[in-house]
Amino acid sequence: MLTLPRLPLVPDPLRRIRVPRDASEVTTIGAGEDAEGGGMHEDMIEGIWGSAVNLYRSGVHPAVQLCLRRNGVVVLDRAIGHARGNGPHDLPKGPRALATPETPFCIYSTSKALTAVVVHLLAERGALDISDRVSDYIPEYAQRGKGDTTIAHVLSHRAGVPAIPREVLNLDRINDRESIINLLCNARPFVRPGTLLAYHALSGGYILGEIVYRVTGKSIREVLAAEILDPLDFRWTNYGVRPEDVPLVGRDYVTGPPLLPPLSMLVKRVLSVPVDRVVELASDPRFLTAVIPAGNVVTTANELSRFFEILRAGGELDGVRVMAPQTIRRALTQQAHLELDLQLGFPIRYSYGLMLGAKLVSLYGRDTDLAFGHLGFINIAGWADPERGLSAALITSGKAIVYPEILRFYALMQRIASEVPKVPGSELAF
Repeated sequence: MLTLPRLPLVPDPLRRIRVPRDASEVTTIGAGEDAEGGGMHEDMIEGIWGSAVNLYRSGVHPAVQLCLRRNGVVVLDRAIGHARGNGPHDLPKGPRALATPETPFCIYSTSKALTAVVVHLLAERGALDISDRVSDYIPEYAQRGKGDTTIAHVLSHRAGVPAIPREVLNLDRINDRESIINLLCNARPFVRPGTLLAYHALSGGYILGEIVYRVTGKSIREVLAAEILDPLDFRWTNYGVRPEDVPLVGRDYVTGPPLLPPLSMLVKRVLSVPVDRVVELASDPRFLTAVIPAGNVVTTANELSRFFEILRAGGELDGVRVMAPQTIRRALTQQAHLELDLQLGFPIRYSYGLMLGAKLVSLYGRDTDLAFGHLGFINIAGWADPERGLSAALITSGKAIVYPEILRFYALMQRIASEVPKVPGSELAF
């Protein structure tokens, strides 16, 4: 019997997706877009969306979602690409599902922004004080030189325990809260807490989530739902999803050129495992139904934009008061500026749990020094820019760390900052 050789499914070593010539074939527009109602012209919106399409055409993002609100009005809410079925290793004629504005995705580290908001909300209620020591709430955390670590240190990535034991990522115990916090309590800080800046990819979220549990008796998932999501009728935007909702979550794909040393070692140091393994873990139902405070919120760009609209508007949305304006102002107090992050290898402006914009070099484009939000793995962002009346979210499903067209991501962020005009006096809204 003649045996034919197996042909590789991916002739492209850069792991690209198949991009249709006509982008409109894979584009879905939300029902509520109102550019004029948000004080913008249609050509501004189409210019921004053109940059999003250009990012999609890089071939490393099977799906791109973008939602912008201006002064509370949705001016853009679109998706392009596929939620599943068009990854680099998928069969060319296999089954596919379009991504729409209603498709939820995991937003990874952008989850940290929501965790920070929960902590600040509890501080406003008097349940905790971010200047308190972690060991005031988790006594066993004081081991191995961590006794002086404060909640503020954890929020601002200065707790000294940026890495996590690999056992934490064991999917069979990923929802075992007690086991995970015991591992972190036994960890030894690499520097004295409160001194150097080093991005805490997962460890800080678990510590903050445990503090929330100790002061409320509830999981951070329950607190987020009860205090913010349920009163405002959010469908998604919590840590993980119900088991029956797992099939609805858009899939992520490893794309782009394979990472080589030393960059591959840097990424593994930050994430504790290689990129391919992160995506594999995040696709597992056990990950998608767990509570991972720093990394597994599942939402849509529309809902993530709406969450940041709460903060942009000073803590109140649709007649529901979530938190006081002064609480938001305190959360935005700068804690790092042009200081090298020892984990990421470049400087970022941090507040107590959020990444801040800047005048020149900013995640959110130039001249966005009043913007705040958080980046997610890898080209995901949720942010608010009070000076422009803007609350926004960009979700992408390709996990390419470095690729030739990465500048298209920053070009899109800059296009948004350039096209959305500033609102006189809006920077003083809260």
